[in-house]
Amino acid sequence: MNTLPDSSCGGREHLSRRTFLQAGGLAGGLSLTPVAEALSRAAEKQPSGAPARSVIVLWLQGGPSQLDTFDPKPGSPIGGEVKDRSTAVKGIQLAAGFEQLADQMQHVSLIRSLISKEGDHERATYNMKTGYRPDPTLIHPSIGAVVCHQLTDQLEIPRHVSILPNTWAARGGYLGDQYDAFKIGDPRGPVPDVRPQVSDKRFAQRIQNLDLLEKSFARGRLRNLDEQKTLHQLSTQRAVTMMSSDQLVAFDIQQEPLTEQQAFGDSAMGRSCLAAARLIEAGVRCVEVTFGNWDSHINNAQFQAEKVAVLDPAFAALIRRLKERRLLDSTLVLCGGEFGRTPQINPAGGRDHWPHGFSMALAGGGVAGGRVIGETSPDPETERDQRGSDVVQPHPVADVHATVFHCLGINFEQELQTPIGRPMAIAQGKVIEGLL
Repeated sequence: MNTLPDSSCGGREHLSRRTFLQAGGLAGGLSLTPVAEALSRAAEKQPSGAPARSVIVLWLQGGPSQLDTFDPKPGSPIGGEVKDRSTAVKGIQLAAGFEQLADQMQHVSLIRSLISKEGDHERATYNMKTGYRPDPTLIHPSIGAVVCHQLTDQLEIPRHVSILPNTWAARGGYLGDQYDAFKIGDPRGPVPDVRPQVSDKRFAQRIQNLDLLEKSFARGRLRNLDEQKTLHQLSTQRAVTMMSSDQLVAFDIQQEPLTEQQAFGDSAMGRSCLAAARLIEAGVRCVEVTFGNWDSHINNAQFQAEKVAVLDPAFAALIRRLKERRLLDSTLVLCGGEFGRTPQINPAGGRDHWPHGFSMALAGGGVAGGRVIGETSPDPETERDQRGSDVVQPHPVADVHATVFHCLGINFEQELQTPIGRPMAIAQGKVIEGLL
């Protein structure tokens, strides 16, 4: 069974015994519309100009080519085979293939000048997800973990979710594994091992038996069992609450009309973006969606074009859905990978790792749409240029983290304490003001 993070994201949730023993499933014939409306009502009351409340990370694992996605340079010495296309915002071009996203460009901004010192997949992934370079003495928390730690509230399902396989899924780091993302696979079907596999009556009896065992084991060790819960008891309470919650319907994309499912694309990525939207509507704080295998060391042009064809409808439909549900202003969407690809094409027709000037797309959550931050050279003639020194308005990865937390109303300069008492700032970077 999937490890269950703290569904209250640090909130002080005290469950009644009645709730603790509740083991019923979803009511028969429960329709999506009233449930979705009820779950998203609080989010829709977000006042104008208020900080964002949720984050979606579209993680392009492996390192997408900036030249084949968000920073095309057709006709230049480094442009390769890619062509560009105009967008809804005059002067902003995307790589050909982003037909639907181009129409949403008024809601999307681009950073074309990200820089990093990490060119290895694992180290660069750590850096991008935490805002820190790897440190052998501790593990830093990812964006979603910090958000859940800082913005305490209650929900019966996990507030931090990671969808699709991921070599380094979002985790709690020194904040504790209770802030790890709850991991699920392709949402084509139901989340496995969540619903009880026995009758409600039998399940309730098992919980009562477990409660008796806990009390018997703890007798004489704790003076007040009602006030001092063991970690196991608290974990069990959260699990039971989730297993019996009507809010689990948020994971079920089959509740959606077929036309809405098709709009996101017939792919694991499309289904996952639809699930991400539903989870945000239910009040989930952070959803990570992984779209893997962007590592195009050979045959880059075809490789990247095939990936873009899947990403385009999923990303565009996600923005459209959030906008229709009045959640785009309160939900920050990030789309990018651990680094970019080299300007030079290698003998195998591929592009290699490039952390010296790559791109990310952002939408919603306080980010102004239709803007471009930074630029890279279309003709890096010298070795100096080829190492990224020609990047205009370079922004280290930590600046993305500072901007995200700023949009969420989190003081990213405050210091948190690691388990050994070491003070650690939430983020080291500076806010990218041009995005706001």
